[in-house]
Amino acid sequence: MVNFSVLIDEDAQEFLDKLSKKSNAIVKTKLRILESDPFPGKGGDKEPLRSLKHDDVYRLHISRSYTAFYRISQDETIVRILWLGTIEQAHKKYIRL
Repeated sequence: MVNFSVLIDEDAQEFLDKLSKKSNAIVKTKLRILESDPFPGKGGDKEPLRSLKHDDVYRLHISRSYTAFYRISQDETIVRILWLGTIEQAHKKYIRL
């Protein structure tokens, strides 16, 4: 079994740092799941985003409040969190990905 390193881009980290302690802990716990299983399939919270610009961007819903967009680098076993925000913000962002 391959373990992935989860790296959080600066903007996503800024959003995470602004959350309450409880929400921050919930989001971090959910992001840790990506260390062992970043691919869509089991646990319907992960799915690929289909966009004109990128085929390799995935979405992770986090406790009905937040969404993370991420990429998987299979060669380097890295999951990079590209963006983190509320579900409402994510719906507006889908179009720009």
